Amino acid sequence: MKLIIKFNLVFIGVFLLGLLVAGRISHTLLQDNAQEEILQNARIMMEAALSTRSYTNVQIKPLLETQMKYAFLPQSVPAYAATEYFNDLRQKFPEYSYKEATLNPTNPRNRASDWEADVVNQFRNDDKMKEVIGERDTPTGRSLYLARPIQIKAEACLQCHSTVEAAPKTLLDRYGNANGFGWKLNEVIGAQVVSVPTEVPLARANKTFKVFMISLTAVFAFIFIVLNLMLSYMVIRPVTKLSKLADEVSLGNMEAAEFNVSAKDEIGALASSFDRMRKSLVKALKMLEE
Repeated sequence: MKLIIKFNLVFIGVFLLGLLVAGRISHTLLQDNAQEEILQNARIMMEAALSTRSYTNVQIKPLLETQMKYAFLPQSVPAYAATEYFNDLRQKFPEYSYKEATLNPTNPRNRASDWEADVVNQFRNDDKMKEVIGERDTPTGRSLYLARPIQIKAEACLQCHSTVEAAPKTLLDRYGNANGFGWKLNEVIGAQVVSVPTEVPLARANKTFKVFMISLTAVFAFIFIVLNLMLSYMVIRPVTKLSKLADEVSLGNMEAAEFNVSAKDEIGALASSFDRMRKSLVKALKMLEE
């Protein structure tokens, strides 16, 4: 087997191993970064919802207290404000959603679906659990959800949700007396759930991975070509020429042309040694002929 073939086989083997290791590491890192980006988007949405609730409770609700004596205004409810805010956002970004999923809601639109009820029950069964993260398939594609418990921590909440008798008449006039009652202090009654799509960040990570692997392959291919040219010019060609010259001398052609090489490397040293050997052989033969 020729030297250049052996070299290429070793180089290709090292290249494939390096490509496999680099691909595995880069793919894992890109996927992890994409997942972290998705989760970060979910956390930003959750904090935006909390900010909307706080703004409504501190600044909007006091302004509507007088009107609330005559008609119940859902705009004064922090949960309603946060939900409306994200419903408006969904007109442009339908893949993103926010819901205050409740097992026994006053507003029917907040009623928890089956999978949301499972999340709420996780919080109810473990009071130390503060957050649930998971993924699920939706009509718009794969989605990551982030959920936090809704817990009754203030007595003020029970003014509207403890019993039907204690609830404001305006609330009953709007929503009736069938739902949203019987809540207790420190009870987990629902969960804030935000959902963000995973398709775009993961697709971007996969695209980056493909570009990286193609670029890495192109770099290796360039190095492969350059090394082959260098090997051919600096090693293969001189050794082949020297081998032919040695064959001629071994067949008795002492008049074969000298192998001239100006290189100061190992090939040059080998050529010089061969020339000295040939000259010594010529002198020895002449001495024998005399």
